[in-house]
Amino acid sequence: MTATDLAIIGFGKIAREQHRPALDASSAFNLAATVDPFNTAEGVSAFKDVTTFLAERPEVGAVALCTPPQVRFAVAREALLAGRHVLLEKPPGTTVSEVMTLQRIARDQGKTLFTAWHSQFAPGIPGAREWLSSRKITAITVTWREDVRRWHPGQDWIFAPGGTGVFDPGINAYSILTYILPVALYTTGAELEFPANRDTPIAGRLTMLTEEGAPVDLDFDFRETGVQTWNMRIETDRGVMELSQGGATITADGEVLSAEGALAGEYDRIYVRFAELIAKGESDVDLTPFRHVADAMMLGRRVQTDAFEW
Repeated sequence: MTATDLAIIGFGKIAREQHRPALDASSAFNLAATVDPFNTAEGVSAFKDVTTFLAERPEVGAVALCTPPQVRFAVAREALLAGRHVLLEKPPGTTVSEVMTLQRIARDQGKTLFTAWHSQFAPGIPGAREWLSSRKITAITVTWREDVRRWHPGQDWIFAPGGTGVFDPGINAYSILTYILPVALYTTGAELEFPANRDTPIAGRLTMLTEEGAPVDLDFDFRETGVQTWNMRIETDRGVMELSQGGATITADGEVLSAEGALAGEYDRIYVRFAELIAKGESDVDLTPFRHVADAMMLGRRVQTDAFEW
């Protein structure tokens, strides 16, 4: 199989730490270029703007967009119209409508658009989905707490409009829940803490219901300086599932369904999926996690908290 040349657009922290290693290990893709006004990758052609890259490298058939979400729509649209397949890091944009428009453009252009929810590719996720498929959900508790200074140091875009704030990690929890549950969810309430000097929330306590009426409680916080916590407890009519480490380990009634180890990492599996989609001429656009963020923002009661500084 001939590898597809791919460019990373936005060569920041996530691109350097996750995308580059996955591409270096991939037999399906060859990292042919980076596009970033400030950052470059050793041994790889570098461009400072998207328009120049698209004009000068027509043979590069795919791009992975790792920019802040506020600029992603314009970049993705330009790439699709130039005939490139597009992978969108999460969140896929700043609004649901943006991504729906990109989906239509990709379809019109006959190109692949892939919303890459990395947490759906955690090693425990397939086993969790299978175990839950035949069970009735009775209650869910989600605790998603991490340190923004550790994971997004100095990244002001995350607290700017469209940056989603604590929903940047929280959307990972949504992406897992909506993928593994056999029933749909809807938001019933939210209390969102906004720093006095920022435009997106730094913490949130949310309530949801499954379509069958089971309660779902979520605790998101971007101020956790201790142990980083990405856990879920899902109670069913036939046992309890515990998810830890963001899906790396899943236990059901004490039995380990899957654990980190033998399987490749999340981003390795993402690029396997991207290659499959391109080969089939298909797109994979999952808007459900993003819709839940929008619902929480619309229903949330705003509470002002202390100013946040890096």
